[in-house]
Amino acid sequence: MNTTSDFLGHPKGLFVCFATEMWERFSYYGMRALLILYLTKHWEFSDATSYLIYGAYTSLVYIMPVFGGMLADQILGSKKAVTYGAILLVLGHTGMAIESNQQIFYLSLALIVSGVGFLKPNISTMVGSLYEEGDPRRDSGFTIFYMGINIGAFSASLLCGYLGETYGWAYGFGAAGIGMLLGLIIFIWGQKYLQGLAEPPSDKYKEISMGISYENWAYISGILMVLGSWFLVQNQEVVGTLLGGFGAICIAIWLIYALFKCSPEERDRLIVVGILILFSLIFWALFEQAGSSLNILTDRGVDRSIFGWAVPASMFQSLNAGFIFTLAPFFALLWIALAKRGMEPSTPLKFSIGIIFVGLGFLALVYGMGTSSGIQTGVIWIILIYLLHTIGELCLSPVGLSSVTKLSPQRIVGMMMGMWFCASAAGNYVAGLIARATASEGADVGDGTFSLIQKQAFMDVYLDVGLIAIGCGLLLAILTPILKKLMHGAS
Repeated sequence: MNTTSDFLGHPKGLFVCFATEMWERFSYYGMRALLILYLTKHWEFSDATSYLIYGAYTSLVYIMPVFGGMLADQILGSKKAVTYGAILLVLGHTGMAIESNQQIFYLSLALIVSGVGFLKPNISTMVGSLYEEGDPRRDSGFTIFYMGINIGAFSASLLCGYLGETYGWAYGFGAAGIGMLLGLIIFIWGQKYLQGLAEPPSDKYKEISMGISYENWAYISGILMVLGSWFLVQNQEVVGTLLGGFGAICIAIWLIYALFKCSPEERDRLIVVGILILFSLIFWALFEQAGSSLNILTDRGVDRSIFGWAVPASMFQSLNAGFIFTLAPFFALLWIALAKRGMEPSTPLKFSIGIIFVGLGFLALVYGMGTSSGIQTGVIWIILIYLLHTIGELCLSPVGLSSVTKLSPQRIVGMMMGMWFCASAAGNYVAGLIARATASEGADVGDGTFSLIQKQAFMDVYLDVGLIAIGCGLLLAILTPILKKLMHGAS
């Protein structure tokens, strides 16, 4: 172990990755906090159209890392991929700050989507490469790294949301762009601390094909990703069709492997993975209302006055990251205490609890809306739904990726991880469809007006999805004994 390159007991490269990812998440969540409001108020799209654009955009953010990760694994290596992704992100956020015309806006979204595709999967890979196999510091290192994610998300929603809604959209998006630029500068400056671990996997990137090096072909592929995303964010229905078709292919491959390519024990565990992935789609479709319909409701239908200050709606999205800071240590201690007593919930039961809490969040908000006098709902109910949803996230999200890697046969674990992220993408697209259902007649305005008809539309949709979520959670709880048996002792 080379301690000369350590800082606070960890490789210095960890803190380079920490800062890079923190600023990348700052830029992403800063833009996300404002996007649905920007669509309805600046461009004056209808609520229904805005929700579809938002859903398509967030879906693509989950799809593109599959391609960015493949290009890094085969050709570029993590360092070149992260640098390229960061440059695309800076360009995208700069375009968002210009506010010139709709095509530049769509192109900016496409640049951000592709930038995340190159940066997001490879910065995490880089963290893992800093630790040798069996290094006891690895889990602690990833904990520090993920703290950076939440610091970025928390601060971005507050700062970019405040600037964007108070002083103008360009200030909010510009702040997000400056954050990403800082991340790029830190990453380039800190290359010496990455110990050469993020270099291309081989000299293949130097090889020539049709007069162009493989490295340049990878960059060209990134441009094609931008152009494809540019088309898709403007044709949201195509995104749904592609997700449906790709999902069908994934299910077919999953079934073929489970039935014909696996031992009985592998088959049973793979069945569990497939079921958990399906329920994760349901979870994210409901949880991701935060950036779309819940943001619109907070803006128009909530009394946001706290100590006499009307808090900008976008700033409430910081509550999720804030509650994670507060609650994550408690949950970590809770699972350890329960495990010592042999009472820790199994992975399927944790999924079940997570989905139920998302449903409870919606039902609590519906109750609050129904008991609030007049059109405006008290701000406490918005705080409560974020609290309940964060509890649900802490039950489901941390164990999701881990369960895929533990239960999938090693020869197809990459494919199953791809299915996990594609399910997250599909969940985000479905989230846009659910949000669209809240758009009642007369709701297609961006001037902040709200009516009893619109309030009722939100209550009807949130009541339905809340009950569906609780029903799905209870179904998974009923299936848990069967799933535990199929896991064959895997924790």
